Amino acid sequence: MKATGIVRRIDDLGRVVIPKEIRRTMRIREGDPLEIYTDREGEVILKKYSPIGELSDFAKEYAEALQQSTGHITCISDKDNIIVVTGASKKEYMGKKISKELEQVIEGKKIKNLQGNANTIPIIENQEGVSPYMSQVIAPIVSQGDTIGSVILLSKDQDAMGEIEMKLAETAANFLGKQMEP
Repeated sequence: MKATGIVRRIDDLGRVVIPKEIRRTMRIREGDPLEIYTDREGEVILKKYSPIGELSDFAKEYAEALQQSTGHITCISDKDNIIVVTGASKKEYMGKKISKELEQVIEGKKIKNLQGNANTIPIIENQEGVSPYMSQVIAPIVSQGDTIGSVILLSKDQDAMGEIEMKLAETAANFLGKQMEP
């Protein structure tokens, strides 16, 4: 665990303020859910809650089925990290922070079909050089009106994805979003 040197007091309602620098670094926004843990040494641990992370085994199986059906690399992300990768090196994407561009697409709540090097976006933060993928379909996962992640199809072939891939990614995103509803 990394020490920050920042000390905060608990107020009379039991609240503590998480410093702005930490919220910015960890991408914690107002309204984001946090899990609270304690460990054996008596430390309190706050962790960003990932609803899609709760479905990771299920999401992995769905991504594998999508990858087998389409032949395209399939990733599923929450709002911060890639949580499932099929058809590509897990080391390259798994657990990596998503890029600001992908975050903007997710927040836009609209499916995107991006074709050609000039139009594709980096999927992960600090992705070196030009994106190696010439075609991308990104479908935001929405649950109860809030974006919680995305389904991403990637291909190294330009114009490799069309209406079918968009519908498949959209169906997967809708299905995963419905799994999070009560």
